[in-house]
Amino acid sequence: MSCEVSRIVRFAACVIFFACCAAQAQYPLRPIKMVAPYPPGGSADILARAIAQKMTESLGQQVLVENRGGAAGNIGTEYVAKSPADGYTLLVGTVATHAINPHVFSNLPFDPVRDFAPITPIAQNAIALVAHPAAAANSVRELVDYAKRNPGKLSFGSSGNGTPMHLAGELLKGMAGIDLLHIPYKGAGPAIADLLGGQIPYAFVSLAPALPHLRSGKLKALGMIEATRTPAAPQIPTIGESVPGYALSSWLGLFAPAGTPAPIVEKLNGAALEALKARDVKERLDAQGFDIVTSTPAAFSRLVQEDFEKWGRIVRSIGGKLD
Repeated sequence: MSCEVSRIVRFAACVIFFACCAAQAQYPLRPIKMVAPYPPGGSADILARAIAQKMTESLGQQVLVENRGGAAGNIGTEYVAKSPADGYTLLVGTVATHAINPHVFSNLPFDPVRDFAPITPIAQNAIALVAHPAAAANSVRELVDYAKRNPGKLSFGSSGNGTPMHLAGELLKGMAGIDLLHIPYKGAGPAIADLLGGQIPYAFVSLAPALPHLRSGKLKALGMIEATRTPAAPQIPTIGESVPGYALSSWLGLFAPAGTPAPIVEKLNGAALEALKARDVKERLDAQGFDIVTSTPAAFSRLVQEDFEKWGRIVRSIGGKLD
């Protein structure tokens, strides 16, 4: 009897194994949900919608974008982390959800490294230090010199405490040895509005919403936080050109829940890369200030781990948890 039971168990295991292999080979068999963990109109939403239609065409199943905003991206990120690892629920994660929030918020219900299968980065969310036209400094070097001569008299805005923009300012303060007062806003829109109105002299903001104002002369750009100049605005120097060693990366990328089978991850990687190579997608994202960046799942996994550690050091340098 025991031998018979053993044969039945082995047979059932084989059936399940081959059924899983067949499902993976035929994937996808139904629509795929792509979660943007922020409200409509933000960078994650823009990128998700830019690639969803192209991925629909290459995968043969509809890729539907769903916004699950709230708690600085943590609500939508947790939702995907706890979804079945079958390739039907994806996340457009950010450097905030995966490298910053775990250091900023206490008791997050997900682990940014263990709970996700990285698929590919999508783009760099270029971040600029911008100023009101009447602001004294016209360059990062002038800003640093002025701040050293006038300690405690300058302020900068950001889209909120613990955001890449806030931490970019804190890193500049530390590396340049200057004192700047941080003024947090609830999003880039209010920060840019006050900057345009002259209520604040400087702000770190995403390049995309600032570009129209830079082109019209209503704002001026002092520097980019990235290691190299952005193709979207190559005339803007990097902050590192004035403050040696200064460089940060604010990316957005595609993730699946941890445990998603490798063949499915590879198929999604191929579909995303194909979407990002499409001319209309590239032109659309270039015009909005995004730099398209892609890689293999393994390389993206290394980037997530490296930036988790890098941004963690910055958060700790300003006192740790902010919630």
